[in-house]
Amino acid sequence: MPKFNRWWISKPAVFVVCLVPMVWLVWDTFAGNLSANPIEDIRNRTGIWTLRFLMITLSVTPLRRIIGWPSLIRFRRMLGLFAFFYAFVHFITYIWLDQAFAWNEIVKDMISKRPFILSGVASFVLLIPLAITSTKKWIGRLGGKRWQMIHRLIYLSAVVGVLHYYWRVKLDIARPLAYGAVLAVLLGLRLTVAAVYDRRPVGAHRAPLQ
Repeated sequence: MPKFNRWWISKPAVFVVCLVPMVWLVWDTFAGNLSANPIEDIRNRTGIWTLRFLMITLSVTPLRRIIGWPSLIRFRRMLGLFAFFYAFVHFITYIWLDQAFAWNEIVKDMISKRPFILSGVASFVLLIPLAITSTKKWIGRLGGKRWQMIHRLIYLSAVVGVLHYYWRVKLDIARPLAYGAVLAVLLGLRLTVAAVYDRRPVGAHRAPLQ
């Protein structure tokens, strides 16, 4: 099968798979399968999937180099945009369904009552420039190096997101620590790949590192 046809099939398939958590959540919502606090359920599930998609997106570059499958890069933008999508739903659930756009209460909530919310907002805000500049036109406008610098904000967003999750759960910290461990491994792989990449001869072909 020609490469064009293979990717024509695989990218929509990955797109559909990425939508499954949201479809499942919508189904549970309308089927009455959520708990007595459905808003919290929606917030928790979208938050978890935001972290998962961030981790999956960050794994693309080291994985494609380790297994020698450079075509994985074709999925990275889609995966990153799904991370932003779930983060947006997570964020809007809080400010709309939970707080009803009561901005004074939201600010009080972040500063004095539940400071962990501030870290969650920060993690979301860091993803906004990545989503805006995700197209090829923005690479041309910004230039490759500047575009890469902006998109490295995903690492900071992921770190702050894990901290948000850790501060949120308070006592049951096993899962936040697991996400933190995965993130640490991904960051370590990123640094290792960068070190190997930088030691390559000047004349060797160097694909963009992001």
